[in-house]
Amino acid sequence: MIKYGVIGLGWFGEKHCEALASVSGVELHSLCTRNESRLREVANRFQVQQTFTDYNEMLLDSEIDAVSVVTMWDQHADPAIAALAAGKHVFVEKPLASTIEDCERIVSAAEEVDASFMVGHICRFNPRYAAAKEAIQSGRIGRIISMYARRNIPGFVTEDILNKIGPIIGDGVHDTDLMLWYSQEKIETAYAQTVDVRGKKHPDLGWTMYRFANGATGVLENVWCLPEKTAFQIDERMEIIGTEGSIHIHETHPNFSICDQDGFHSPDTTYWPELHGDRAGALRDELAYFVRCIREGRSPDVISPRDSLEAVRACLAAEESAVTGKVVKLHT
Repeated sequence: MIKYGVIGLGWFGEKHCEALASVSGVELHSLCTRNESRLREVANRFQVQQTFTDYNEMLLDSEIDAVSVVTMWDQHADPAIAALAAGKHVFVEKPLASTIEDCERIVSAAEEVDASFMVGHICRFNPRYAAAKEAIQSGRIGRIISMYARRNIPGFVTEDILNKIGPIIGDGVHDTDLMLWYSQEKIETAYAQTVDVRGKKHPDLGWTMYRFANGATGVLENVWCLPEKTAFQIDERMEIIGTEGSIHIHETHPNFSICDQDGFHSPDTTYWPELHGDRAGALRDELAYFVRCIREGRSPDVISPRDSLEAVRACLAAEESAVTGKVVKLHT
């Protein structure tokens, strides 16, 4: 059994617990959050005996093999580095960190130890995005010249989140990573514009344009204020155009819909759906892959730490561009 701990028990930390509980050969061993009432709530739900409000105390437990760091993005660096130093295998949710300096600190720590380390870019485990990668890699669409990604969510989902993170880095990091993965080219410049609707710490929407080293262009649409009655939680689409073909991905309504007295609803069927009482989908698949890498004693190669760092670098450059109104160069 892989004895697993989770650091950070917000909404997505609990999703990690649900997914890990359905991965064969994993014992959800320890939980950590500073909120004591939340700690008791989640521990009771999953019948976890080992609970901590300080991750440093948690990491002293030699029984723990691996941890997920699911704190807010600006709090990833210290627990991730501490877990690596304690000899644990470490999974960090995306974005890797809130600054390039913290990203570099985490990546350096991961490269210095003999442990599995992975950043949770869940879209690489979405079957449709993975199939697109295989088609691109086999040469079916030729050289990529244009990419467009749309990842929009309703305003009620982001009401509190916008005071912690903005749409470009919060969601655009997914498609930035995919564009880097597909093109295998560096992003040279970023230009972005944002619109503030609700007066939160971060703007409600952002549009970003990238220029890649091979001359290709990429556009991100990230709107975090879709109407409250929107039937789905993610309006997610992507198109990749090459010199010899194109790929179109629609991961959105109406792939599955329920109509009841309150109207149409399109529940998630890809990322973390419930299937026969278990949390399934891409989240479980990526965590199962991470656990398999631990068992096999190898580093995860679906995504590297530096891949994740480059996605953060590009998104932070886009956010800088939105503030300054200028095109930002990523590499000099």
